Order: sequence, then C-alpha cells, then structure tokens
Amino acid sequence: MATNKHATIRYHSLDRCFSNNQRKYYIDDLIHACNDALFEYTGTSDGIGRRQVFDDIKFMESEQGWSVPLERLKDGKKVYYRYSDRSYSIKKQAVNELEANQLKETLSILTRFKGMPQFEWIEELLIRIESAFNLKGKNNVIVGFEQNPYLKGLHHFAELFNAIQYEKVLEITYQGYKQVKPVIMTLHPYYLKQYNNRWFLFGLNESFNTISNLALDRISVVRDISGKYIRNTTVNFDEYFEDVIGVTVKADEKPDKITLEVSKSLWSYIESKPIHGSQKVISKNEEKVVIELLLQINYEFTTMIFAFGEDIKVIEPAELKNSIKLKAEGVFRNYL
Repeated sequence: MATNKHATIRYHSLDRCFSNNQRKYYIDDLIHACNDALFEYTGTSDGIGRRQVFDDIKFMESEQGWSVPLERLKDGKKVYYRYSDRSYSIKKQAVNELEANQLKETLSILTRFKGMPQFEWIEELLIRIESAFNLKGKNNVIVGFEQNPYLKGLHHFAELFNAIQYEKVLEITYQGYKQVKPVIMTLHPYYLKQYNNRWFLFGLNESFNTISNLALDRISVVRDISGKYIRNTTVNFDEYFEDVIGVTVKADEKPDKITLEVSKSLWSYIESKPIHGSQKVISKNEEKVVIELLLQINYEFTTMIFAFGEDIKVIEPAELKNSIKLKAEGVFRNYL
C-alpha cells in the first residue's frame, strides 16, 4: 500500500490511541491499530510499517498537521505514546493547512462545472476557504478541463439533476437530429453523462419501456408531472458503457470483433491512448500495426475511425468497412 494513501484514516486511528488513557500504546500497538483501521476501510491485508507510523506522528506534531501535544513515556526499556492533554483530539481542532489544501484541490476539480446551474456555490465556498486559511494568492489554474458553457440546453441541467436525485417523473419535449417535429415523452430520469463536450440524459421511456438517450441540446421543455417514479433496478451505468465509444448503446447487442490496420506514424498515439479498453495488438511490422477491438459499432465509433483518415484501415467487419468507404466517397465528391 502506498504510504501516502488513506493518510487520514491513519491519523484518526493514531488520534484514538493517543486519546485513550486506559491503555498504553507502544509503537507496535500503533502499527497494529493503523493496519486494523486500514483493513476495515479497504478490505485489503496490505499494511504499513514502523517508519510510516513515525512519519505520521512527526506530521501530526508539526504546524502543518495539528501540533498535537504528544508525550513519550518510558516503561522500562519501552516507550508508549499519549496526549499530555487528556481532553485533546484532532477531531476537536480546526481544519489544518493540509486539509484546507486538499479541500481547495477538490473544489478546483469541481469548478469544471463552472457556469452550470446548481453548482454556483462552488466558487463562493472556495473563496471562503481561501479567506479562512490564508490561501489567497495561490489561484493559478494548473489543470484545464474541456467544457462548453455555451451549449444549448445546459440550463436544463439543474432541473434534470434534481429530478434524478429526488426521483421525479418528467415530461420532456424533444426533437432529435433527424426528427421533423418535436415529440413529447414521459421519462423516468436515471443518469447524466458527458461526452465530446455535450451532456446526455438517460432514463426509462414509458412509451417503449426501454432506456432512452437524450442530448440536452435537443431538449426544449422539461416539466415535472405526477406519477409513480419507476426506479432503476436493471441498469448498472458503470458497466452500461463498457462496450461502446460515446453514449449510443444498443440494448442486448453483443460487441463486434473489429480489426484495424494502423499506420506506423499513428501507432504511437493509439498505443499511448487506446481507442478502447479491449484493444490488443495482433501483429506488427515496420510499416503498420494490426489491432483488434471488441465493442459495439455505433455512430461515435464510426466517426472516430473516419477522423483518423488514411492512417487507419478497417479490415473487418465488412459493415464498418463499407460505412467508412461510403463516407470517404461522399467527402471526395464534395471536392470534385
């Protein structure tokens, strides 16, 4: 176990030991207590050693930690540890500098939702933390996330977010890309997902009794309606997208075996950023690399492959090969 992982669990475990005046905690006892706490939290038997506990104690005693009033008491040739102030506990102390910085880092990540309804409070809370812990002047942004604050339909996000959280039935007016007229549907919302700088809503469509995928920029009206909310008991969204690129999932369809020939110039990119988790190398020479994927063929995947142009050639299946060929012929005709 990496020594910097789950540090808070170790600190609070040590704090409980140091606060216990009914027992003497020697270094081996402290190690055992920390490992018990880690096992209870992580379920793994990997533990820490003596050196890590000494480092944790040093941090807890420092100004960056809590400046804990720790004393070392001799018991024969051994030493046990205890707070000199019997009422002391780090739980009773204000947030220290490390915790404040961790909060700030977390909030900085959350600011990727900047400009989205429902999350305006993040910036205000960040300012309050900076003021309380004298963290001003450290606001340089060092991580950039893709975000499109001008995305049409983004104003629906808060209402959809709340509908999922509070299990509300919705009536949604929606006009898909190829639909001539808008349609009105009753939806039980389950999940919001971002892909390619767009947001998509997934939920049970009462008309078809199946999961529908709605782009927020194609939603014109959202309205709460009365009715019993049907909870999601069938779809695990952590697994739902495993066999696809993007957001278009074909229910109950098995993934296809796809073979691609990748040019040597593109391979370094594809190798460092795999197209999909199933990617594996079939063969390789000085000019090309043949790879195999196992996933559903959908619009997003076809578009991605086409965007690589002449650097990727579809070997199989024939369906995908013909689709890319027709796209290429269409582009060629545009420039005649």
